[in-house]
Amino acid sequence: MNCVHVLDCTLRDGGYCNQWKFGSDNIKKIITGLVDAGIDIIECGFLTEKVRYNTDVTKFTDTDKITPFLPEEKAGRIFVAMMNYGEYDVSALPECKDVLLDGIRVAFHKKELHAALEDCRKIKEKGYKVFVQAMVSLSYSDEEFLSLIREVNEIEPYAFYIVDSFGMMKKKNLIRLFYMVEHNLKESIWIGFHSHNNMQLAYSNAQALVDIQTNRKLIIDSSVYGMGRGAGNLNTELFVEYLNENAGGKYRLNPLLNIIDEILNDFYQRSYWGYSLPNYLSAAHNAHPSYASYLDDKRTLTVKEMNQIFDMIDSEKKFTFDRQYAEELYLKFMSKHKHGTAHKDELTKKIQGKKVLLIAPGKNAEREKEKIVSYIGNKDVVSVSVNFDYLPAETDFIFLSNLRRFRELEEGKREKCIVTSNIPSDVNYLQTEYSELINSVDAVSDNAGLMAIKFFASLGAEEILLAGFDGYSYEANQNYVEDKMLYIPHESRIDAINEGMCRVLREYSQKISIRFVTPSKYTSSVFG
Repeated sequence: MNCVHVLDCTLRDGGYCNQWKFGSDNIKKIITGLVDAGIDIIECGFLTEKVRYNTDVTKFTDTDKITPFLPEEKAGRIFVAMMNYGEYDVSALPECKDVLLDGIRVAFHKKELHAALEDCRKIKEKGYKVFVQAMVSLSYSDEEFLSLIREVNEIEPYAFYIVDSFGMMKKKNLIRLFYMVEHNLKESIWIGFHSHNNMQLAYSNAQALVDIQTNRKLIIDSSVYGMGRGAGNLNTELFVEYLNENAGGKYRLNPLLNIIDEILNDFYQRSYWGYSLPNYLSAAHNAHPSYASYLDDKRTLTVKEMNQIFDMIDSEKKFTFDRQYAEELYLKFMSKHKHGTAHKDELTKKIQGKKVLLIAPGKNAEREKEKIVSYIGNKDVVSVSVNFDYLPAETDFIFLSNLRRFRELEEGKREKCIVTSNIPSDVNYLQTEYSELINSVDAVSDNAGLMAIKFFASLGAEEILLAGFDGYSYEANQNYVEDKMLYIPHESRIDAINEGMCRVLREYSQKISIRFVTPSKYTSSVFG
């Protein structure tokens, strides 16, 4: 029977979903629950010098900060922390015999290989169990991977990992790499496997490894409820049940279910993780998952368009997320269509000396519809709905920067649309350059409402009236006048959007008169 150990990484990999803010009580409860469940190896979080320590966060600045969360009686469990190469001075590590932590996992990119392995050697000399985590295993050629194994053999760490960083590894890839490791790695070294679930393959790949007839000792990583960045990880509760039924496992499920019910469900509701088409695309393109979340957060792209942007990513840029590079690609893509200005002079004359009423799709666009409709009927007001068709009354124009919303619009209404250059359309009133309307605040750089303000201000509007610019709420169903627009961003992103809107609105209000005609979270911040 294969010897399989489970390493749970909820407190480390799961931290990408909540900025590692589990809370000190929850950290203790999760560790206790994992011990009670019989999990063999428990990862407590990151060891890093890049943060200021917070007792509620599973990023630890030294090993002493981890000790209060560990049980005095380990019950045969191994407790580890992960270190990203370059984020911690290993010479500062105390001797393992002086601390409760048993092991260190060292994660590194291919370009850092030699220096990272030297750190692994030093950590082992201090008595720790060392886990070598060479990220993105499929980025190595066969010869490079064999060379890596030979160098690992010289160090003889506790474990060497096959790492599916982007969740794109098929069974045939995994088995091929496993046999390379099995035939070339020293027998004393455990073989580990860390996966992500971008293609829904984490569970089946883990089963495939367990089912291989081998005498090698295996470690399979998982997290409770699959908690992890993007598509998440192999589910601990599912995998240990499989081991119990098929590989002689004696794990207990109830403590894991309690962790889900009492702790993780709340995080899941606030910050969803799991399979999604953007995460699938990142795996299909063998690209860092943060590209997927970055593009998805824009809320302006169809899946087909996201795929086209992934096609544009340079192969050398795929393995490490570069936010500035991603923004450059995004803006290049969004500006690819020619913009037409045939009606620009006509529109400029139409709004001279008039107020422009911009109606965003916040809930107050419906609640305050009588007030809004009275403005629409005013001859001194040019009315414009933003990224949706305002049903209570016919607006003069519709401003659109979102291709999805444009496609949802009745074809008969497209002739009054002012669209940005990312929207491929031959039927519209006017098409304007997308990149000219963005602002410098990242969270709202291409917010449609702010783009519309900038556009009409540039044409000489006398005053901008804002309706339905409610501000974002943590309660997702309170954010949009139409349910089909429902979008559930992370709470941290909601805060960033609201702060960004206030900042840019204040900036724009210095250049043109802006007035809210319906209630808004932004009113006091902008004009108070």
